[in-house]
Amino acid sequence: EEELVPVGKAYFGFTDEELKQIDKYVRDNTIERFGPVRSVRADRDNGLVLEVAFEGLNRSTRHKSGVAMRFPRISRLRWDKPANEADRIETLQALLDR
Repeated sequence: EEELVPVGKAYFGFTDEELKQIDKYVRDNTIERFGPVRSVRADRDNGLVLEVAFEGLNRSTRHKSGVAMRFPRISRLRWDKPANEADRIETLQALLDR
């Protein structure tokens, strides 16, 4: 079964309107809460796709994915892209193997 795995924490520069849209999405799709942290629905049919830029990749024992992005940053929200079209961890792993 497919699952989401972390590859790092990315920062952003969203507009106020984008932050409102993200907040609504998170509130509407929350499945668990851990204090102020929320876990949201994420499957092949539902999910928020973010485009992430980064400076490089490293192998990581800290992340379940085995990959860590160097200097990740969210470059844009992809409301137009369904979750099942988002990239897979295999793409990052292939970049590491180059």
